[in-house]
Amino acid sequence: MEQASFGIAEETCRAHRIVVSGEGEGAVLATTVPLSFWGGLNPHTGEIVDGHHPLCGSHVSGRVLVMPFGRGSSSASGVLLEAIVNERAPSAILLSKVDEIIALGAIAAQEIFARHIPLLVLDADTFEKALRAVYAKVKADGSVILQQQSLSSADMMGDLQLSERDRSLLAGAEGPARQTAMRILVRMAELQGAPCFLDIQKAHIDGCIYTGEASLRFAELLADLGGQVCVPTTMNAISIDQRRWRELGVDPDWAAMADRLAQAYVRMGAKPTFTCAPYQLPGSPVFGEQIAWAEYNAVVFANSVLGARTNRYGDLMDICAALTGRVPYAGYHLDENRRGTVLVELPDLGPVDSSFYPVLGYLIGGRVDTGVPVIAGLTGKPTPDDLKMLGAAAATSGAVALFHVVGVTPEAASLEEAFGGAEPQEVWKVTRDELADAWRRLSTARSGQIELVALGNPHFSSDEFRQLAELTKNKRKHSDVEVLITTSRHVHEEAMRSGAAEEIERFGARVITDTCFCMLQAPVIPEQARTLMTNSAKYAHYAPGLVGRDIYFASLADCVQSAVAGQAVISQPSWLA
Repeated sequence: MEQASFGIAEETCRAHRIVVSGEGEGAVLATTVPLSFWGGLNPHTGEIVDGHHPLCGSHVSGRVLVMPFGRGSSSASGVLLEAIVNERAPSAILLSKVDEIIALGAIAAQEIFARHIPLLVLDADTFEKALRAVYAKVKADGSVILQQQSLSSADMMGDLQLSERDRSLLAGAEGPARQTAMRILVRMAELQGAPCFLDIQKAHIDGCIYTGEASLRFAELLADLGGQVCVPTTMNAISIDQRRWRELGVDPDWAAMADRLAQAYVRMGAKPTFTCAPYQLPGSPVFGEQIAWAEYNAVVFANSVLGARTNRYGDLMDICAALTGRVPYAGYHLDENRRGTVLVELPDLGPVDSSFYPVLGYLIGGRVDTGVPVIAGLTGKPTPDDLKMLGAAAATSGAVALFHVVGVTPEAASLEEAFGGAEPQEVWKVTRDELADAWRRLSTARSGQIELVALGNPHFSSDEFRQLAELTKNKRKHSDVEVLITTSRHVHEEAMRSGAAEEIERFGARVITDTCFCMLQAPVIPEQARTLMTNSAKYAHYAPGLVGRDIYFASLADCVQSAVAGQAVISQPSWLA
């Protein structure tokens, strides 16, 4: 390819911030729409596979990727790590603002595997020029990157205040695994502008999802170095149902690698809870508790519904926090960053059903991105599962890590409390037309046929099992339709004790534990199942890219009716009428 010159003067091209230094060049692949690498980028081919993104079908390998920031899943850091190790990553990434999850993938690749791709944050002016460029060089001569060599921890500390234990960790006094983890944390703290570190009480590991050999090597290296968590640590859904993968037809070699990854974290002391909804487990965090959770639906639920405090920690940083018990004192750990930024005023919709909440969340995430929405005018009292679906959707279409619902969530007894006494930066009066558009966009299928109903993304709760048991009572699914439910072992055991699981199995549904639909591929998703249905906005968004299927979004009741009929039965919700 003929290389275009990079004609911006040095003084106008200087990076606002160097996250990872290095050199790289290539044709620019630019977008103003945030991209989630998880479900959006195939790390083995470099192809963007998110069917909702304008760059879908483009390849990032060898190109300079220009985008404002990431969105969606915490696993984006692990996907980027895989892409870098597989040599399918961009030659450089240019952002308009710091994105900690993307940064973490690039930093871990540098620290663990000595693989460098430049990651820079540009000021607004330079970012606009980068969007219009056709070719870019990221150099160590100051034109874009200020220096070629990686900054050492000592160079990057700046005003960061380290405790005696922090310095001891960096010196290796608690072993090489914690030393490595602390080195990564120091670099992340500098990136966040944190003044110091703080102690956490709990951690949740999302990095146990098998994305390839790099994620396995990362975890096994820390485990082989003797790493042990020092706070109670739960584990996210993994890539296989450990007890049933053989009967599900999963490839033994792939299952072995996925199991090795899970066992590496268990060796380090993490509890094999295997759920993307750790808030459903006994001993979930309490109001005001400082934690380090990855898995973005869990992050937004912990912050918003429980009132605990965590940032959107990406895969790889989660185990660093668990090993050290420390995180940078930044982001949503601080009072000032938990205040609302956007007032979301709902119209008078009358009574709403459970399908309203994922639609609202999907609409909000696409509008506020990284803001803190404050929802006012909600009729009725949402259940924890309603709020779960709202938060998961908002974190999927945007990068929402905290929302408030006036009179419902613990930091929003009033509008004044939700905004911390300040005025909202924006007032958004949601219209019924906007909700209808979001509802329609969640369905990509048009055939009318369905072959599989997917429930449990995020993991099904005990209340959802009871609700589904009532909906399926005295019914039987159509023989041509598969109904799959993913949940944790803990919740499944509760459903068996209550009799709900037995009722649902009589209907013909199957329950899968340990894993989640975001990890399920063929043959668990049968090749002949070309059209799926779900009540999850999160899975409706990701399924076309993850499994290459068309999908219908519908209420739980319509999912049951469709499974019985053998075709899509979708009624327009009353709140859209």
